[in-house]
Parts: sequence; structure tokens; C-alpha cells
Amino acid sequence: MAILGTLLKKGIRLRESLEQEYSSPLDLQKQELKKLLIKAADTEFGRKYQFEGILREFKKGEDDFYDAFSSQVPIYDYNKIYKEWWYRLKKGEEDITWPGAIRYFALTSGTSGATSKYIPITKDMVNAIRKTGVRQILSLSKYDLPNKLFTKGILMLGGSTDLEFNGTYFSGDLSGITAGKLPIWFQRFYKPGKKISKNKNWGEKLDQIVEKAYKWDIGIIVGVPAWLQILLEKIIERYKLKTIHDIWPNLQIFVHGGVSFEPYRKGFETLLAKPLIYMETYLASEGFLAFQALPNRKSMRLVLNNGIFHEFVPYNDDNFDEEGELRPSVKTLHINEVEEGVDYALLISTCAGAWRYMIGDVIRFVSKEESEIIITGRTKLFLSLCGEHLSMDNMNRAVEMVSEQMNLNIREFTVLGLPDGSLFKHHWFVGTDDPVDQKVLLKQIDDNLKTLNDDYVVERKHALKKIELTVLSPSDFYDWMKMHGKEGGQNKFPRVLKGDKMLDWLQFLDKKGLSL
Repeated sequence: MAILGTLLKKGIRLRESLEQEYSSPLDLQKQELKKLLIKAADTEFGRKYQFEGILREFKKGEDDFYDAFSSQVPIYDYNKIYKEWWYRLKKGEEDITWPGAIRYFALTSGTSGATSKYIPITKDMVNAIRKTGVRQILSLSKYDLPNKLFTKGILMLGGSTDLEFNGTYFSGDLSGITAGKLPIWFQRFYKPGKKISKNKNWGEKLDQIVEKAYKWDIGIIVGVPAWLQILLEKIIERYKLKTIHDIWPNLQIFVHGGVSFEPYRKGFETLLAKPLIYMETYLASEGFLAFQALPNRKSMRLVLNNGIFHEFVPYNDDNFDEEGELRPSVKTLHINEVEEGVDYALLISTCAGAWRYMIGDVIRFVSKEESEIIITGRTKLFLSLCGEHLSMDNMNRAVEMVSEQMNLNIREFTVLGLPDGSLFKHHWFVGTDDPVDQKVLLKQIDDNLKTLNDDYVVERKHALKKIELTVLSPSDFYDWMKMHGKEGGQNKFPRVLKGDKMLDWLQFLDKKGLSL
């Protein structure tokens, strides 16, 4: 058990994992926030918002620390914190929102309509991501797995480790930043290796992996579902295989994140000879927030004692407007105040100098006691033109259902909300190479959404009387991403397109002769 054996010798990481399992969530979070505030107290941000004064409140009543923190430090989204603070980090200024200078920035394409964002990555954050990754590997001990699996290779399909350097800082995909800093003990398991990982040309990188694939004995694959599916298909085609298990017989685990796997499941599993264990992760550019800690669950456990303090805003009309923007004077909650079954927008304060930062994700607790969550959507990816309140979870589930009902391999999809005279309409774009009747597919998706969302049922009778659907080849989705330099790595196609990205998508389709 080479991997587990190596890790179990590093007892501190096992201890931290057990600490979360057997400690009060609020105690863990209180301690974590205290660490963050102490570390950043002498930064410009810490001095402005009087972190030392907030720290004195930790000695008082149970909630005094949080009342002080939430009342003194404002809520930030990316645009606000960048304009006020983070732009200075890119100039090389030190001790702004976190001690020292920031040498690395993760580039992320943002959400449905945003341009690229620069997310600061500190040494503390790299270490925190690594430690949480170790915890997830340790959680494999809870599964019934053969010892030999832990001697096999781990294929991590991510961005290039050859980062851009402008003289002050490095920038690139988070997976490229972290893969370039893997510990020495892990490198013997890591594939595709340093040389291939540096390649910035995604097509070439996939081809290089395909040519090496027969030399490797892979037990675990890690990456975004769409790109891994493309890679496995290329390997199967190159070596004239029936399934990927013909070349990697010991492949047993798929660690995925960034997008719901369920819409991909049907097509993905045609590439396998035997079932895989699917493990979901919540690894954003801002930090490693949660991972699937227990077998046979679709939920993930929030990481409460490793560089991140979480806050929660009930995701409802009282707190958010129709554009997904936070209304003034909302009341935020700490982890002891949440309820199961309620959607919350997530705020995080981190060891990379994000403070009360709205990451843009909406989560729901399925177990408060174990801090187990699912991701239900994005604050600005919910479709609610007229009160239909369609969540990303609704859309993913509807597509998953129709894939089973019609025996379809749906590789990608996106939805646009558009005006329709004085009313509104949704236009679905569905990527599949299977023959399908568009009208039947549209009706089935519509019917599925009606079973999943009562608000949708109401609005379909009133302001949302029209829905449309266009079937495309999955390659059209990937060509659009390639055109924007978002091919591979952690990039994924947005489930809802708005603003400039919506217009760009429509222009792209028009040029291909695929206009509405």
C-alpha cells in the first residue's frame, strides 16, 4: 500500500482529518478564523478592519467573535476585492490582504458572462490544497479496495505547469500551479509526468498522453469529466480497444470536480468494462473547500480546519435580486446556524487573502452534523427571468433523467434566457452525436423540469410560455471553448450563458451556419 503507507507515516495529516471527524464544526471554524486573523493582523487589510480588536472578542461569548467579524469586515465579490485590494498584488506590493508578496495567480474564466479573473495563490494556500488532497487519499481507507491499487499510477489531467511570468508574478491554471509543486514522494505515482504536463497545447498534450498510455498502470484518474472522456475515447481508438480497462485493468477510481458528473455518466460508462468508484471534489481556484469523504454518498464534507472560514447567506429573494446580486444589509450565518435542505450562497475567508469573499457557488447541507453538502448551483447561473428559479441542480438532473429515458449520450448542454415579446423564453442547446427528435427531446426535458421545480410549472403557464431547443454536435461546444483559449484543464462549458458570453456564443453559431 505504497501511497497510504507513505501518508500514514505523516501522522499530523491523519490527526487533522480525525480532528474534524470528532470535533464540533463551530469549534473548528472558530479556531480557523482566529488563525487567519492572527496571521493577517498586520496587513493593510487587517489594520483597516481592526483584526486585533476582533481577536479580543474570541475570549467572550460563543458568537461574539463572529458578530465582531461580520459587522466590521464587509462582504466582497471578485470585482470589489480586486478593485480595492488585489490589483495591488499584481504590482508586487506586499502585506496587502495576506503577509508577503503574491507570486502566483490562478486564472479562471469566471461564470456565465465574466472575463478572466486573477485569484491570488499563496504558499499557505498551496500547502492547504495539498493537505486536503492528502485527506481525500486517506479517505480511501474507508473503501473496500485491494492493496495493490495503492501502488498504481494516478493520472491527473490538468492545465500546463509551464506558467506565464510577467517579471513580477506567475499565472496559469490552478491545476498547473499545484501540479508543479507536487511533493517528491508523490511524483513516482503521478502521470503524465513533468514533461507532458508542461505542454500548453492541449491537443498535443492529449496526443502525448495517448502515446504513453500503454506504458502506464493507472489506478486513479483525476480531472474534469468532459476532457477525461475525450482522452479515454482517444486511447480506446488509438489502440483498438473495447474499453479503457483493456489497457488499464486496475483503474478503479475517478476523482472529479468542477461540474456535475451525472449528465456525463451514461456516455462515460460506455468506455468501461467494470464500474468505477466516483469521488467528487470541490476544488475551486480560491481553495479546496470540500471532498467526498465517505463511500456511497453523493455529498461532500466541508473542510473546516485547513485555511478556510465559511459563512452562509440564505439564497432567496430577500437576500438576492433577479441578477444574483446580493442585496444590502443581509444577515450572514456561521456553520452552527445553518439548516439542512436550505440553499446558501457561500462566503469564504482564506489563507490566500480572500475575506468574506462570495465565491459564487450555492450549496445545501444534507447533514449538518457531519458538515456534508451538495452544490446546487451558482448565484448568477440560476435561471430566473420571471420567477421560474431554475437551479443548476434542476438542469443537471433534467438532463440526467432524459439521458436515461431516451437512451442518449448527452455530452454538453447550455441554456439561454431570452426575451420573447413582452414575455420570456428559454433556449436549450444540447450536445449529442446520437440521432434524436428535437421536439421529443425538448418536451421530455420540459416535463422533467416540471417534476423537479414547482415555480417552473407556474411560470410555464404565464410569463415563460415558450421554450426552444437546438441539438448540436459536442464538438461545437469544444470548438467555442478552444476559440477562447479555454480548452482542457479545469475549464468547463457554462450551463447558463448570459451577457457578453451569450452574445459571443450566438455569433459563433451564426458563423457556423447554426443560428437560431
